[in-house]
Amino acid sequence: MPLVVIAEYLAAPGQEDRLRTALEAMIEPSLEEPGCLAYQPYADPNHPARMATIEEWTDREALEDRTVTAHHRHFGLVLDLVLAEPVTVRTLVAASAG
Repeated sequence: MPLVVIAEYLAAPGQEDRLRTALEAMIEPSLEEPGCLAYQPYADPNHPARMATIEEWTDREALEDRTVTAHHRHFGLVLDLVLAEPVTVRTLVAASAG
């Protein structure tokens, strides 16, 4: 069953552009991963330091497999440098599926 993942990020002061660049850099490699149906970053127009990604995956296995990719590991290192607080991640399934 497909999963939707919503990740919320808060950039440290002065790190907004770096976070946005890192999120955008994940689009292409994420979409090339087996099982990735969608990956889209968003920015809060009223609070530029707040950003989010919404991803859709075919199943939990595909989602878990992505954490070992080189680009995802690099992304984690960048996040360690630019975030003001830990990422908040929610994984959802369609209400009719559960």
